[in-house]
Amino acid sequence: MPKRADTTRNKILDAANRLFYGQGIRAVSVDAVAEKAGVTKKTLYYHFRSKDDLVAAYLDSRDQPNLAVFAKWFEEAEGSLADKVLALFRNIAKSARSPRWKGCGFLRTAAELADTPGHPAVKVGASHKKKFEAWLAERIADVDPSGAALRARQIVLLMDGAFSIMLIHRDPTYIETAGLAAKTLLETNRS
Repeated sequence: MPKRADTTRNKILDAANRLFYGQGIRAVSVDAVAEKAGVTKKTLYYHFRSKDDLVAAYLDSRDQPNLAVFAKWFEEAEGSLADKVLALFRNIAKSARSPRWKGCGFLRTAAELADTPGHPAVKVGASHKKKFEAWLAERIADVDPSGAALRARQIVLLMDGAFSIMLIHRDPTYIETAGLAAKTLLETNRS
């Protein structure tokens, strides 16, 4: 793809990111994304065959940056594995205190598309969550390989549960409490 096409595609994705994350998938039309990107609807459809493809590309564009942020938070944290995992939750809570924070874009999109489980964006979201779980299992296995996959899954459940409840209560202390539970889980399940 020529450089200009990459630039146009990125402009569209940037607009989609801001609108879909800020307002939701169903609330934002393709027309609104095209307008925000400063392109015609025809140009948008040149780069994305459908709104479904655009929504999937929006989530896909968030995948690696989100995983990189978690890895950065983990690496920057001092202390034990349990302390590093707690730091993930504390950093999420810190982010959640921003008025721009709208929760986990992957979970919000999956919730909006719950009636279409085969939607390409749901598949992207599921893949992202599996990548995070696998990454976390590797970090846990580095310290204690026994049961690492199970403990990673338990921590993901705590995290995603806290993401969900924070959307209801708008209270970041839920993620902090989930982080303390994750820390306890790791400290009490050491071999």
